[in-house]
Amino acid sequence: MSELVIGRKPPDFTLPAGDGTTFRLRDQQGKKVVLYFYPQDQTPTCTQQACEFRDAGAAFAELGAIVVGISPDDAKSHAKFAEKQRLAFPLLADVDLKVCKKYGVWQLKKLYGREYMGVERSTFLIDEKGRLRKEWRKVRLKNHIEDIIQALKML
Repeated sequence: MSELVIGRKPPDFTLPAGDGTTFRLRDQQGKKVVLYFYPQDQTPTCTQQACEFRDAGAAFAELGAIVVGISPDDAKSHAKFAEKQRLAFPLLADVDLKVCKKYGVWQLKKLYGREYMGVERSTFLIDEKGRLRKEWRKVRLKNHIEDIIQALKML
């Protein structure tokens, strides 16, 4: 895992998107990037989160930010998920978990007493110069979008 430090550039990466394009973090200079990691397409909480990002799209655009989602699902799964939920932002496929591990979101999790490895729901705010400005770990959805918007306004 790379050390993520507020004020420094986070790890660069290149991943395939569900729409068939390739996304490179370094190509986003000049834009604010809201990078969120989520466990799996088509699950209730992940769907709710994606739809909340979708519904706040105008607010993010007004603040000069793009939203990008990453999960271990493949590009085909992302394409179906984006189409079904009418998502206008890229969903990136990290099937080998390299980016999840670089950002420290591949974690030991517990559910009903069972332990397993999975993606810890997390969001990272990257400024126009490509520097990490804020991170949210173990995200709970309530007020999360509002928290991100407030952080964007403070940049």
